[in-house]
Amino acid sequence: MSGPSSTQPRSARARNDIKKSLLDNEKVPVIPRRHWAVLIEPTVKAVPVFLAGGWLFLLDSGNHVTSFVGLAVVLAALVYYGLRVAEWWMRHFIVSTRRVLLTSGVIVRTVTLLPLRRITDLTWQETLFGQVLGYGTFRFESAGQDQALRHLTYLPDAGNLYREVSALLFGKDLAGPASLGDDDGDIETGDDLPPDERPPTHDTRPIPGPAPTQG
Repeated sequence: MSGPSSTQPRSARARNDIKKSLLDNEKVPVIPRRHWAVLIEPTVKAVPVFLAGGWLFLLDSGNHVTSFVGLAVVLAALVYYGLRVAEWWMRHFIVSTRRVLLTSGVIVRTVTLLPLRRITDLTWQETLFGQVLGYGTFRFESAGQDQALRHLTYLPDAGNLYREVSALLFGKDLAGPASLGDDDGDIETGDDLPPDERPPTHDTRPIPGPAPTQG
């Protein structure tokens, strides 16, 4: 993946999630996959187990017990690591012009959604290792509610990604009709809201001048 601003995920399932979850007129300018550093922990766990299983498998080729146990350990390590890599490949943080999505899951697919208009604050954090390797953590605040998307880790190029997402959340584009849409993308006119909560309107009619005087 070339960077945070890639407009098409490589995973076919992620592309299908976007097609099913977003409206046809929604633009999707931000689609990053988690940073490869998320694979460090499963790699550290899987490699020693894999090596131990391989050692048992090759220890005594005539001993069927140790060979079977070694083969089982090797296969278990490969399955564990394969699932972690597949989850990394299929998990995407997607920001459209109307909502934020997180797609995840290999066997059971999950798409978590949060409308942009419900987000009240966005912060990002980079640890020492994150600054060295180039990843960070995002935290969304949404009207005091604990959302599934509240804490996102291992996002690549967090500084630039933060600016791109902030432009969608709080930029001038949100002052247009898209910012008044509901969760399904329908435009809200505000007629059903109390007068003090209705969006501002602009009267483009000419200002009446003074009444003409009689000559």
